[in-house]
Amino acid sequence: MTAANRPDPPEAIRFGSDIRDALMTLVRRTGVKHRNVLCRWALCRSLAEPSRPPALPPRGEPAVDIAWRLVAGNLSELWWLLFLTRLHDDGLPWDQQTTSEELHRHIARGVLYLAGDSAIKDVTSLPKLALGAHADR
Repeated sequence: MTAANRPDPPEAIRFGSDIRDALMTLVRRTGVKHRNVLCRWALCRSLAEPSRPPALPPRGEPAVDIAWRLVAGNLSELWWLLFLTRLHDDGLPWDQQTTSEELHRHIARGVLYLAGDSAIKDVTSLPKLALGAHADR
């Protein structure tokens, strides 16, 4: 993986009302005020799944746009390389369309998984999820 053949991240990720609503549910439940932070957790949650995220239904009007630089924060390069590694592991090309679509799918799947997880009750639930069985030690 070299910088020369690596695509740039998209400027923004656009989500429909279903993902916006799920993010708002997570904001209420966790107390995390910034959706970009929740999108980072969602990306991690989705990347941890061995399967590729499913195709999403066609979107209507975007209900929320989140800039990649906000999602990734100060560790933009790290998040992007983790994501590209996953694309490589899944045997997918690194063209701009594929990277944008797959990033959207991963974050959307992660948001829906987190919002649908009844164990996510407050902000401490997120690191507990990440630590798994080690969280209760």
